[in-house]
Amino acid sequence: RRFAANASTVIDVGAGDSWFATELQRTTLPAASTVCWDISYTATDLSEWHHPTITRTVDAPHLKADLVVALDVIEHVANDQEFVNHTLAPLLHPHGVLIVSVPAHQRLFTRHDTALGHYRRYSQRQLHSLLEAQFHIVAEGSLFTALLAPRFASVVIERLRPSTSSATPESEWKRGGLLTAIVSTALRTDAAVNSALRRCGIRLP
Repeated sequence: RRFAANASTVIDVGAGDSWFATELQRTTLPAASTVCWDISYTATDLSEWHHPTITRTVDAPHLKADLVVALDVIEHVANDQEFVNHTLAPLLHPHGVLIVSVPAHQRLFTRHDTALGHYRRYSQRQLHSLLEAQFHIVAEGSLFTALLAPRFASVVIERLRPSTSSATPESEWKRGGLLTAIVSTALRTDAAVNSALRRCGIRLP
């Protein structure tokens, strides 16, 4: 948060429903002008979206931002190095900040990844190699390490019981209030623990 606290222009790449951009502006950057860029936006997505400082576009923005966010985006791109070099890097001011998140560990790749349109998952070394030619990495860390165990279990099950059918990922969370609260609390706790450990120089997988 401290690296991007003064951002006045933001580009959210692969922004989807614009939830993250809206929350970022509400909680952290209330005065920022934000562009949500997603090639999947339909004419309805564009025409029905009305926000005073957040705009949507299906075309690459022709501007340079203080903050560019690409959360779970680059794993969807066939040539990720070209995307980073020729699409993400030009979006930033010289001293701008890029925030990237990716799914971890290729060994955890399953049919679920395929259904989501993922080309790959990443190790820390692979992500470094991808980014460091264009960017100076100032902070890094893991989130949601508690999900490694259930993901590993799904890999084992998939290998023991291979299926020819493809996975169909849910696009919406449809659970009840109690389970939603439990999962939300667990993920927030996981993120807080990982952040605290990173500040102490301890990195979980």
